Amino acid sequence: MRFVASRLRFVLGVIALITFAPAALAVPVGDTAPDFTGTDSNGQAHKLSEYRGKFVVLEWTNNGCPYTRKHYASGNMQSLQKQWTGKGVVWLTILSSAPGQQGYMTAAQENTYISQEHAGPTAAILDPKGAIGHLYSAKTTPHMYVIDPSGKLIYEGAIDDHATPEVADIPASKNYVSAALTSALAGQPVATAFTRPYGCSVKYAD
Repeated sequence: MRFVASRLRFVLGVIALITFAPAALAVPVGDTAPDFTGTDSNGQAHKLSEYRGKFVVLEWTNNGCPYTRKHYASGNMQSLQKQWTGKGVVWLTILSSAPGQQGYMTAAQENTYISQEHAGPTAAILDPKGAIGHLYSAKTTPHMYVIDPSGKLIYEGAIDDHATPEVADIPASKNYVSAALTSALAGQPVATAFTRPYGCSVKYAD
């Protein structure tokens, strides 16, 4: 019985390691960000490689997610978008929710939402088949990526260090996206290049 119990503990330990081991990054920080082409809510095509020479932020979003709502209802996300696009950063909001899933938007619906929220991304890319989301292994909304002018990924993960849907937590939060852009624009290395993203799961079709 003692041998059986020992073996059982070993098997359960192996299962736990498999279950909770962090998944490998599809796009390791420091590697070239995969190129993609997507169509925005105004019908315009955007190719990532066309933005070489500029910093690019990718923001996965879902307007029905309380974690996304935290940053939009407070005006935090809009403030970040306008702050950094004002400094020449390209900000692409990406919607990978499938039709019928929470956060799915038609082009007209997304444009109405952007207007109502006074959002300021460079463009909102519609990705209902999840092709761009899967390419980057985007897991949550929000899930943030920062790409430098050479096309390398320099940050991936959470928007900040308070993994809650509470607006009240924003003033005390460290914003990882702003920190990465501030350092990189100053020619300094990004101190925190990867964090675990938090939020609602991306509502892919598959």
